[in-house]
Parts: sequence; structure tokens; C-alpha cells
Amino acid sequence: MLLIETFVYIGTIAFAISGALIAIKNNLDIFGVILLGLTTALAGGVIRDIMIGNIPPTNLADPQYFLVSLLACLITILFFDKLNRFEHAIVFSDAIGLGVFTAVGANAAISLDYSEPFLIVAMGLVTGIGGGVLRDVFVREIPLVFRKEIYGIASIAGSISLILTYEFVAPSISLYICLIVTATIRMLAVKWKWNVPIVHKNSVAK
Repeated sequence: MLLIETFVYIGTIAFAISGALIAIKNNLDIFGVILLGLTTALAGGVIRDIMIGNIPPTNLADPQYFLVSLLACLITILFFDKLNRFEHAIVFSDAIGLGVFTAVGANAAISLDYSEPFLIVAMGLVTGIGGGVLRDVFVREIPLVFRKEIYGIASIAGSISLILTYEFVAPSISLYICLIVTATIRMLAVKWKWNVPIVHKNSVAK
């Protein structure tokens, strides 16, 4: 399906740029920048495919996604100064990638005739956050999904929107809705500082 393929390329490029930008900000060398960009772009899909039994994972069996990610990383290295001028470039790239891969992951479950909402949401979530979680771990940061910022919740909301609309509109429209809902919630959460309440150890102890 051309739309799905387009979505995957958009998400792959967005996540690769996001990973490469964070790597450069953490003073990694060129190999580290490329590796972090590739991990961010490809890991979520690999984890999803392993979970649903699609072996070998598409991102590893087909080099085109690797090559697209590699090219995005190299462009980020070459034009880092220009990309870095755009305020919230990392947040925007990450939000687009999260939206795209959430839509693609949830749709992958539906296309395999899985109808259980929990499984569809789980596949969307894993595909959306998997690469970002590993990216943050590699640079020794607590992953966004585990912090107070609304990240995983945006992915869950997007997957639910796809489930609710899939039977009533064209599949392509459902994918767009999922992408828009996920990315919009993520970006608005950053802009308006929407946070999930933190569990403080002192209050738990009491």
C-alpha cells in the first residue's frame, strides 16, 4: 500500500534525524551519531516484527529503510547548524516519528487480522516508542515515556483513534487520524507543559 510505504519513510527520516540530533548534542562521534539515528529509526519496527512473528524483521531484511536512515543521519551531520536553528527541531521530528510509527504499528496488527484492541494498541505503542526508548538509554537519559512528559499516552491515544475510526472511514483516513492525534497531543503537551503526575517517594512512604 503506497500510503503505508510513504508513512514508513516519513517516520524513518523523522526518527533518524531526532536520534542524530540528540547524539550530536551529547558529543558522540560520527559512528555514534549514525548508530543512534539508526536505532531510533529502526528499532521500534524490529521489536514489533519479532513480537508478531515476522522473522526476519522487515527493517533488517530490506536494506532500503537502513539506507534512508543512514542518509538522514549523514544529512543531519552535514547540516546540523542549520537544523539546530529551528526551535524544537528534535521535539517536532520525534513527534512526527511517534505519530507515523504508532499508525504503522497499529495498522500492522489490524492487517494481520488481529481484532483485540489491547493488542492493536500494544503494537502501535511498541512501534512508536521502541526506538526512542533505546535512544535515550544509549545516551544515559531516562526515556521520555518513563518521565512525567506525555509521550506513551499520546501513542496510546493515537492507536485508540485508529481503532474507533477504522470501520467507519477509509483505512488511509484512519492512518492520518492516528498520526495527527498522536503527533498533536505530543507537541501540545510540550508547548503547554502537560505532564503526567509524578509519584514522589516521600508521599509513597507516608
